[in-house]
Amino acid sequence: MRRNEERKRDDAGRPDRRTVLADAAIGVLADLGVRGLTHRAVDAAAGLPVGTTSAYLRTRQALLTALVRRLVELDQGELDAMGEQVPVRSAAELSEGIAELMRRRLSGDGRRRSLARYACAVESVRDPELREILVPRENAGRAAVRTFLAAEGVADPDGRTATLLACVDGLVFDHLVGAGEPGVDAIQGLVAAALRGAAAS
Repeated sequence: MRRNEERKRDDAGRPDRRTVLADAAIGVLADLGVRGLTHRAVDAAAGLPVGTTSAYLRTRQALLTALVRRLVELDQGELDAMGEQVPVRSAAELSEGIAELMRRRLSGDGRRRSLARYACAVESVRDPELREILVPRENAGRAAVRTFLAAEGVADPDGRTATLLACVDGLVFDHLVGAGEPGVDAIQGLVAAALRGAAAS
């Protein structure tokens, strides 16, 4: 997962100002909710003078759009990194990979990103631009799941992959608004459902 010290940098080697503001906005949204997401709150969270955010992102729509783009960039980076680590060779490995992703998204910075992500998802219901940015995209993690399911002989591996990841997303949401981490049984159950009817089973 890309951290603050790994942000994009300008020609002078300083963190890109828009990226700094977008990262701060994600934190504000996670901590204060949609109503608390203001230009002044982002200025304060970023440790920058009042008016900085509005100078770069003049409207609330511009602020939300920058936030969502950065959120997707961070999520994609995380999924790419996880998918490129090792190939998925068994249901047990797939279950462990999902468990690791969920641990990341339910703790620390990952939890704040998850809170911001679901707030943005609700906003996108009335905002086609945000909805388009949030559409699930291809990444190494998704590809690894699809490749494994295809190798196991699952019919329609694309559809099964989309369904499995949507269920994982729902499980993250359930535990985010509840308490604790999901049990191993729940994750293994999702993987078993994705493999149901596979030629190798």
